[in-house]
Amino acid sequence: MSVWSQVVGQPAAVEALRAAAEHAARVRFSSDPDDGTPAPGGAMTHSWLFTGPPGSGRSVAARAFAAALECPDQGCGTCSACRTVMAGTHADVREIVPEGLSISVKEVRSTIEVAARRPTTARWQIVIVEDADRLTEQASNALLKSVEEPAERTVFLLCCPSEHPDDISVTIRSRCRAVRLRTPAPEAIAAVLVERDGVSEADATWAASVCGGHIGRARRLARVPEAREERDAVLALPRALRSAADAFAASDAMVGAAETEAAALAAHRDETEREELAVSMGAGGTGKGTAQAQRSARAAEKDLEKRQRSRLTRTKRDALDRALVELAGYYRDVLVRGVGASVTSTHPDRATEITAAARDSTPESSLRRLEAILACRDALGANVKPEIAIDALVTALRSG
Repeated sequence: MSVWSQVVGQPAAVEALRAAAEHAARVRFSSDPDDGTPAPGGAMTHSWLFTGPPGSGRSVAARAFAAALECPDQGCGTCSACRTVMAGTHADVREIVPEGLSISVKEVRSTIEVAARRPTTARWQIVIVEDADRLTEQASNALLKSVEEPAERTVFLLCCPSEHPDDISVTIRSRCRAVRLRTPAPEAIAAVLVERDGVSEADATWAASVCGGHIGRARRLARVPEAREERDAVLALPRALRSAADAFAASDAMVGAAETEAAALAAHRDETEREELAVSMGAGGTGKGTAQAQRSARAAEKDLEKRQRSRLTRTKRDALDRALVELAGYYRDVLVRGVGASVTSTHPDRATEITAAARDSTPESSLRRLEAILACRDALGANVKPEIAIDALVTALRSG
């Protein structure tokens, strides 16, 4: 099975990337011996920008393209290059994945410094930047210098939601070849869940229909009972708005669920990182130089704790954002049902409830509630405390 099978519901993008990988396999470098064969027409593009809505598979497409560039057969899926790239362990493919709230300039500089060297095992040095919209201004400027004048064998693959200046700087965008992904069809998502993840056809069809086109979300809904319970709790909020006590209890439950999920995800990883740091810093050692080592260890521990706190904050925020997206989908369905539009429902399993809600409200009130949800997302992005932002949202939803 080739690496391209990992890219779900994106036939146009796959065709373009496959053609580019085939061309890249024929590129001649200045250091290559001259065997008398002419170089292929055109030039290899060293900078790529993968855009698409959340869940469309931007990073998966970038990783599949990286595997195809390093693979002798342009993405066979079975060779060592394909397997290590897709697993994130290839020596010449580096990924910048924001674990905190942003990508720092220090992280970018350290990565591009290594990526500017010659590859060790393959033809290309490749840098994949997930969530490039989280680059700080300084990090973006540092990356721009390398994108403008890349090393001969270095390729940059950037992933972000859109080409809008709020997501990626205009200067970086202008130097990249765009790969635009779309929301995968529910049928394509369901097929992947059945064939690749072993999900039953009924569960796969349901999860694909309510995931909003987000492949990872569909997989979690189909396989994790807690995810379905979290979704039910979020979609219970509109029914609780009739009572102030019930509404604010629901908002507290939403924040609590996000904190519980984030803490559960962080607990094991944080402990593992602390143990690995202790071992690397020579914990329990004695003899000459121990005092200096302990001072260095304390500084490293503080830096690790800072990164872990930032990661925990982002995990909480991401969990709340997923809940808000579910809620926005609910009121979007109420709005389109209220105006009689014939469009695909975000929550088809709640059709009866949504029809009743549309009957009891007006399109104007549904639109105001959607705007309140978007305002809450903006508030969370501006570091407003989750409890305050969610309580303000509940107040706005109740006033309708």
